[in-house]
Amino acid sequence: MADLAGQMFRFTIPRNVIKGVFALALIGASIFGYFSYTMLAINLEMGELEELRQVALRQKREIQKFSLKIDEFEKQVARLEKFDKKLRIITALESGTETHDTFGIGGPNDQNATSFSEESGKYSASVLNKMNEDLDHLGQVATKQEISLHELDAFFKDQSSLLTSTPSIWPSKGWVTSGFGYRVSPFTGLRELHEGLDIATQLNADIIATANGVVIESKRDSGYGNTIEIDHGYGIISRYSHNAVNLAKRGDRVKRGQLIARVGSTGRSTGPHVHYEVLLNGVPVNPFRYILTD
Repeated sequence: MADLAGQMFRFTIPRNVIKGVFALALIGASIFGYFSYTMLAINLEMGELEELRQVALRQKREIQKFSLKIDEFEKQVARLEKFDKKLRIITALESGTETHDTFGIGGPNDQNATSFSEESGKYSASVLNKMNEDLDHLGQVATKQEISLHELDAFFKDQSSLLTSTPSIWPSKGWVTSGFGYRVSPFTGLRELHEGLDIATQLNADIIATANGVVIESKRDSGYGNTIEIDHGYGIISRYSHNAVNLAKRGDRVKRGQLIARVGSTGRSTGPHVHYEVLLNGVPVNPFRYILTD
């Protein structure tokens, strides 16, 4: 090289130094490459971790929604059980003794569902286990409730049958000329028990069944004349006498309001009327007890 005076001088760099510089450069490049790769891997892992965090957040919110739905379902079941209890007390199918089926489920709220960690994972697993237990419990309660509702259904069907089988309307339109109870017989002049109602009306007027039932007698009687008897079940029988003609036959199933005979004056009678009786377990009772219409 030239110095400031124009003179040239030479210097020599040892080979070992050159090798050292290259070695340092190679090491630096390797370190830089390693750290670059590590940072890239860390960035990728951070992205995956963020994605997992978002997935966990969505799952926790879904768990929360599901737990809230279970909670609402439990409240509905509790209301249904309470109503069932009332029906059973009203219908005398059960006493007023209280029974309780306890429910309970807690879910995460939005404030807590903000991070993904081992603790949050354990919390979600705990909630899921609790929900599984509640679902099993709800299944047992639903089965019990189904059985109870079948019992109530059978009871109300029986009650409906009882109501439709109870004589509750007039057998014919007319005037009551003789009520139930003791009276002076128009034939003997003696005091006797009149076991029904005498309803006077026009000849051949309609006589209808006062409730659902089965005709067990359709006959001619010396005293009652043409007579029809209907068995309504539950120990109740209705009787219609002095008919001009019987239209229903023995064994017929009849419904309330169905035409079964025509008003007449057959048998021991002073004029066109229907003698109407109601018997409970074979004992005559006052038909007025059952008639609901004017």
